[in-house]
Amino acid sequence: MFKHTIYKHYFISALCTAALLTGSALPAHAADPGSIKLTSFAEIEITVVDKEGKTQIQRTPVDTAVPGDEIIYTTTFENISNKPAGNVVITNPIPNATTYRSASGANTEITFSIDGGNQYSASDKLIVTTSEGNTRPAMPADYTHLRWVYKGELGAGKTSKVSFRTVIK
Repeated sequence: MFKHTIYKHYFISALCTAALLTGSALPAHAADPGSIKLTSFAEIEITVVDKEGKTQIQRTPVDTAVPGDEIIYTTTFENISNKPAGNVVITNPIPNATTYRSASGANTEITFSIDGGNQYSASDKLIVTTSEGNTRPAMPADYTHLRWVYKGELGAGKTSKVSFRTVIK
């Protein structure tokens, strides 16, 4: 059986990036670069039976996964500065050998890329050109990256999180 090894350091160092957008339209409380601390991890849901025989689903860190397994990637972002942080953007590539399933993030706008992270748009606006020159709506298997833009400002010392799910091919 094929095993897909999940390297935890990959998710912490390469999977997630945060940026503070720059430009003249920034709010007065835009945070300085480096004021957002990221923590990322990958989990899988498993079914466990407790002492009373009740089953429940729990999340556990992923060490290995096989085709068909659903992986949940979560990034927690914390404003470690002493002022509110505006224009917080979290960008994640969709890991190779996986297909995007879903994403969530409170108070965020989620957009997708089908071109390696060069351009982002709402999922219903993405169009793929086939090798035959035809066009079709993009499907989750076409997504290469996703991006969350946090709406408003994240207060000093406050934390929020975003997550997405993929399935191992």
